[in-house]
Amino acid sequence: MNPQLELPGYRDQSPEVAARFSRLRERPVVLEVRGLGKKFETPRGLITALDDVSFSVHKRELMCVIGPSGCGKSTLVRILAGLETPSAGEVLVHGQPVLGPGPDRGMVFQGYTLFPWLSVKENVMFGPRMAGKSAFSAEGEAREWIDLVGLSKFENAYPHQLSGGMKQRVAIARALANQPRVLFMDEPFGALDAQTRCQMQSYLLDIWRNVDITIVFITHDLDEAVFLSDRILVLDANPGRVHELVEVPVPRPRSEAQIFEAPFVATRKHIDRIMHPPGQEQKETPVMRLAVADPDVV
Repeated sequence: MNPQLELPGYRDQSPEVAARFSRLRERPVVLEVRGLGKKFETPRGLITALDDVSFSVHKRELMCVIGPSGCGKSTLVRILAGLETPSAGEVLVHGQPVLGPGPDRGMVFQGYTLFPWLSVKENVMFGPRMAGKSAFSAEGEAREWIDLVGLSKFENAYPHQLSGGMKQRVAIARALANQPRVLFMDEPFGALDAQTRCQMQSYLLDIWRNVDITIVFITHDLDEAVFLSDRILVLDANPGRVHELVEVPVPRPRSEAQIFEAPFVATRKHIDRIMHPPGQEQKETPVMRLAVADPDVV
């Protein structure tokens, strides 16, 4: 493993938490990103979306990637999944270069990407069937994954009959049914209401604890990143570069009560200072008057 990929991380933690991260770093590296760059041709010229991005992710780690709008989060995860080709650098999964999509990597998008003409069970069966498994074997596996995400009563329902949170649980089950080594998630809860989003975060942690999977999770939400992650990769924007790797000192298992505790608050403040440095000028929002304001209206 390239030692440069092990970035120095923010540490504000107890000895117990420090020991947890020491154990994490001893695990095998599943995903390595080396000097990754991505440029796009646009009518205005060449745009650099990502520049010299390097990091590694360990087995059974849950890493979130966060950064301001335009930092290349979605571009990064699409390259990691093999859906886009980098302009520079390389991505390795268990030491093998990523040259395109593959069964060793799963992907869950923000949008609901289920096949609308297939039932929940048929959606989850799709991957195993494409891998050559019999209908009987694929159905048995699909039922296990559907049970894991808590939707056994809905296995014969169709996507249009499900809520947004339920659709994403099916999407997670469908991705896991291929038994990938790494699961990439591109803001999968971004379109959900606040209450459902919190429920889905807890569901994801329950699934992650029960499945041998490494997760890279893209988000723009600081609380979500701290609540879910072992470590958080913070990107700068224009172009997207690694700013810092933050080790999250919040003990596991996680609960909603922890968001008010010191480790959670301190980590959130640290990331917020990175993304919004003190003294950074805030642009004033332009105001357009469409009518003469009534002086009595407050």
